[in-house]
Amino acid sequence: MSSAVQTLKNSGLRHTGSREEVLDLFLSADHALAHSDIEHGLGPDHDRVTIYRTLRTFLDKGIIHKVLDDEGGTKYALCRETCTDGHHQHEHVHFKCETCGQTTCLDEVHIPAVSLPQGYNRKEMNLLIQGVCSDCNK
Repeated sequence: MSSAVQTLKNSGLRHTGSREEVLDLFLSADHALAHSDIEHGLGPDHDRVTIYRTLRTFLDKGIIHKVLDDEGGTKYALCRETCTDGHHQHEHVHFKCETCGQTTCLDEVHIPAVSLPQGYNRKEMNLLIQGVCSDCNK
């Protein structure tokens, strides 16, 4: 995994302290992060609007992707090496643990093909599986 500075450079983004700090949070996390997780991780010195703009930029550049959770909220997860520029078709399973509440990407588990009726056009697919993660299952 590359550093935050290298990831910003590879994505053609200007390096700022806020971008680096937000990206460092994703690089150190092994699960999806909600906006509130990011705010808490950065502390009170960071502007909420700047965090929103940073997340939007990272989404647009394919650095992170959205993860919908079972409570209707949005979380964000780092796109791994398997993520391509077409990250809006970034289709793998997400798993939410009922014990610890963390949502993780299961990059190696792909969503099966779905045939839609004529006239329907798919933009993205999400599959969330809930259960108990391997850490909580011990």
